[in-house]
Amino acid sequence: MTERVLFSWSGGKDSTMALYEIIKTKAYHVAALITTVTERYDRISMHGVRNALLERQASMLNLPLEKIWIPTGASNDTYKERMLEGLYKYRTAGISSVAFGDLFLQDIKRYREELLATVQMKAIFPIWKRDTRVMAADFIGSGFKAVVICTDPKVLDKSFTGRMFDESFLSDLPSSIDPCGENGEFHTFVYGGPIFKQEIPLRIGDVVFRDGFHFCDLLPLELVS
Repeated sequence: MTERVLFSWSGGKDSTMALYEIIKTKAYHVAALITTVTERYDRISMHGVRNALLERQASMLNLPLEKIWIPTGASNDTYKERMLEGLYKYRTAGISSVAFGDLFLQDIKRYREELLATVQMKAIFPIWKRDTRVMAADFIGSGFKAVVICTDPKVLDKSFTGRMFDESFLSDLPSSIDPCGENGEFHTFVYGGPIFKQEIPLRIGDVVFRDGFHFCDLLPLELVS
């Protein structure tokens, strides 16, 4: 019997590969994508991608989207409160599992499991412990397309921000950097691939420094002046 689940969606490649795995198993039906969005900026929290592009992703994936709105600079307590409110709505509707795209950070995995236990839900990790070098190659080889939209200047030069996540990007990465950026070295936005109805048209915008990171603004083509 197919289980209905929520899917924690960041818009990046790890989320995409985890969703891809979920879909291929046919053991789950994704009831909705759930994403935190920062109220003041109207962008995906942490990644800084415009809400309009998040909505396009959900549309191209043909999946409902549940946004969890959090204030700028939200404390962990506020984040937890808002997230639990969103989760509880689905728990009362009979959904008891949430899938995540985490790879190997044990403390994050534990945090998610403990958070879900608060509302009697469990976590699913479709790509847990996957070799990140292999997964990065599989992502590209499967036909997915992504842009690097956020980098940590402590470990990566600004020039990596706004590049395509492709073989060239991977070959240029310093050997100390995880190929999937699992330690927070970089984040991506996926705009096309085998589970998308069609590619999302966009343009690479300005790269800005904010809150200790370099962010590349992505513009839906309709917003380009």
